[in-house]
Amino acid sequence: MKNIIVVGASSGVGAALKSKLEFSGFQVFTAGRNQISSAGHIEFDANSTESFVYPIEWPTEVHGLVYCPGTINLKPVSRLTQKDLCADFQVNVVGFVNILQACLPALKRANGACIVVFSTVASNIGLSFHASIAAAKGGLQSMAISLASELAPNKIRVNVVAPSLTETPLAAALINTPEKIEASSKRHPLQRIGNVNDMASAAEYFLSDNASWITGQVLVVDGGLSKIK
Repeated sequence: MKNIIVVGASSGVGAALKSKLEFSGFQVFTAGRNQISSAGHIEFDANSTESFVYPIEWPTEVHGLVYCPGTINLKPVSRLTQKDLCADFQVNVVGFVNILQACLPALKRANGACIVVFSTVASNIGLSFHASIAAAKGGLQSMAISLASELAPNKIRVNVVAPSLTETPLAAALINTPEKIEASSKRHPLQRIGNVNDMASAAEYFLSDNASWITGQVLVVDGGLSKIK
């Protein structure tokens, strides 16, 4: 049985992925700010600057690590503050490195593991008011590709899922009326916004044996937004 750690599994994509993996027979261990009904759940705050210590409750071999935390901070550049930029970078990049460093020995022991992180379509195309989040997620995406090279000798694959707007609690303010949902849906060629299962399925694929020869790749799950007009 494969052991998978899902960071940010209390809601949204992380919660959907946890359910999918458990249904498929994976042993799932979780980390996040909010408590969930899971024996292997550990408190983890991506905003913390303290080093994360690998819990004794977690397995000595880990076959997959998925990092789901993110931010949505949409402002014109004239209103961005250093606090905004640092907060986005902390959650999306520093938080990931913090937990990765703790999990790396267990990932190496698996003799074949996979890391999946979530970027954003805004890191690949220009979207107004996305400067801060695009920079932070773009940094995470570039880091993942670099890590794919660095960790390949350890048989650790690293891949990225880059979503467009997805119906999650984090995005609630952007889709809290029928009018907003309709407007956002119309911006996507497939005429709808994403849902958590779209993104969880992409991550599950990267974790599966079907993707065993795929690393350093960015899978853009955006309803055609970045490629189709």
